Amino acid sequence: MPFSDLRHDGRSPDKLRPVTLTRRVMKNALGSCMAEFGDTKVLCAATIEEGVPGWRKASHLGWVTAEYAMLPAATGRREKREGLRRKGRSMEIERLVGRSLRAVVDMKSLGEVTVTVDCDVIQADGGTRTASITGAWVALYDALAAWRDAGRIDRMPLTGQVAAVSIGIVDGRALLDLDYPEDSHAEVDLNLVGTADGRIVEVQGTGERITFDRQQLDRLLDLGQGGIETLCDLQRQVTHFPK
Repeated sequence: MPFSDLRHDGRSPDKLRPVTLTRRVMKNALGSCMAEFGDTKVLCAATIEEGVPGWRKASHLGWVTAEYAMLPAATGRREKREGLRRKGRSMEIERLVGRSLRAVVDMKSLGEVTVTVDCDVIQADGGTRTASITGAWVALYDALAAWRDAGRIDRMPLTGQVAAVSIGIVDGRALLDLDYPEDSHAEVDLNLVGTADGRIVEVQGTGERITFDRQQLDRLLDLGQGGIETLCDLQRQVTHFPK
């Protein structure tokens, strides 16, 4: 590939940043993972508690949810802690993470317990929501495996893997896994959540500065699904989850 076609960090348009998923980084969480996408770092921790929300009681079904927050020094300038005044962005992201994880959990096999995955952004350089989802699945896997090994459930309720990646159009080029300099100048910004078998959980796409056509959307989705396949391979490498 000609040098002029490479991105500012030397990647080709279809390459992820260096990704690391480190398991069991917290002593007291049933499952935990540090997800690093380049300079973006998200700490994901999964806990399991007896009981489910009131509206789900007596259903014999479990519940999986998530919480998301960005630490004050995660970005270039200090942000105030959210406290009781939650940001709409954080609430939207944690709902996305919860929906994504629930797509690959058999709630009946889980039983009436609540799994909460906390995603705390330690350092932000673009793609925090997609890193959260990818790392949250690893933390969820370890928590459910620990719950099974303790005899609390008969079998793993995970039905598959889920991961997520950002894609966008920057300076007219379709790019995979945008870092902050790229994301902040993107003409089109898209996040894709998908499963290891190629199914789509959610697509979030916006024409930030331009509109885009079906052909461009298809190109972005193809890039994104290639990235998700790579991320699911990495999840399997660290957890030995069967393909």
